[in-house]
Amino acid sequence: MLTIYGVYKSRASRLYWLAEELGFAFRKEPVIQARKVPNPLAADAPLNTKTPSFLAVNPMGQIPTIDDDGLVLTESLAILLYLAKKHGGPLAPADLAEEGRMLQWLLWGATTVETLTILVTQGDERGDWQIDDGKAKLVSIGEALKRPFAAFEAHLAGTDYAVGDRFTVVDLALAEIIRYGQGHSELFQGFPKVAAWLTRCQARPSFKAMWEKRDAE
Repeated sequence: MLTIYGVYKSRASRLYWLAEELGFAFRKEPVIQARKVPNPLAADAPLNTKTPSFLAVNPMGQIPTIDDDGLVLTESLAILLYLAKKHGGPLAPADLAEEGRMLQWLLWGATTVETLTILVTQGDERGDWQIDDGKAKLVSIGEALKRPFAAFEAHLAGTDYAVGDRFTVVDLALAEIIRYGQGHSELFQGFPKVAAWLTRCQARPSFKAMWEKRDAE
């Protein structure tokens, strides 16, 4: 049995979205981020990323993590590609060339985009986008996103999706990465194809099903 460690309100949402897409069975182990727990090492603390039993599975203390019948994997994007390939179908790469392009876009998302979009959520959590310094930070993030967003915008001029002109695990991953900035429409000004692509991805029944469970968590 596949075990997914992580709550919906974390990067594990990507895996839960994929599970809705592919319909595979799993067991959820609701590990929460330690920063959300007043005393994560207290005896009565909920299972979290500093809990010793979880650190025995992933010493890095990061979610999501999976245990697929003894195969333990970390890093959400690697897990997504693994599960897509394991279960097959249109979300997985059709051949080696597609797999190479998928890896290219997944690494682009992780190294170029998510390092910036995650800063937007951190600002939202502190509520500092409402003050001048916070607005300046948001403008700075927007400026840094222009080059990668322009590259993705140009790519989408000839296709509706990232790879293979169909929705794949790459679109799922990138949609979750770019979603972090979705609450700030100014970040998408000048990139209508990126905005339309994100809307298209989130219109999928699988995303809506995942999001409903996330909201209920």
